[in-house]
Formats: sequence, structure tokens, C-alpha cells
Amino acid sequence: MPYRKFSRPTNHRRALLRNITTSLLKHGKIVTTEPKAKELRRIADKMITLGKQGDLHARRQALAFIQEESVVTHLFKEIAPKYATRQGGYTRVLKAGFRRGDAAPMCIVELV
Repeated sequence: MPYRKFSRPTNHRRALLRNITTSLLKHGKIVTTEPKAKELRRIADKMITLGKQGDLHARRQALAFIQEESVVTHLFKEIAPKYATRQGGYTRVLKAGFRRGDAAPMCIVELV
């Protein structure tokens, strides 16, 4: 499945996705545009799956993507055990209307 490019260079796109993934795992809920929310859902689910694995290799893979070590610790100690019996679908994307100014479709992304 191809990924979204967001009309950005690779480094900018990767930084954007790392930032919003870190924010989601840190705060549990964020508001963003619909295409970013749909792409974030894929990445966040992968990070939580790494947290469920719980071994050193998975932790290092998560640290390579998530920017704050405290968020990785939170992921492995608090978020992942909450989803131990769940087989995917850790995030929820809710439509939140349109942004004033450019009418971009907005969504709320939250951990289930």
C-alpha cells in the first residue's frame, strides 16, 4: 500500500510523522488533518505493536522513530500493556469538521 507524500520532501515528511506520532503517544489525543490522521493511524499502530513485543530490539526500533525517550518508556510500560489482548486497531479517527480558513477536513485521533 503506498503512503501519502503530503507534497513534502522525504526528510520533512518523516519529521512530520515522527512529531505527530510522538504527540499522539504522549497526549493520547490530537487534532490534525484527515490525510495526516489516516497516515498516523498506520504508524501509531506499528509503534504500539512494538511496545507489545516488549523486548530490547523492539524498544530500540521505537526509539529510532519516536523522538522522546520518556514517551517510549510510557509506551512500553503503560500504553502497550493496556492493549495486550487487542489484535490491532489501537487508534480511533473521528471526523471533526472543517478548519476555518482553508476548509481542510480535520480529524481527532485518539488511542482507543
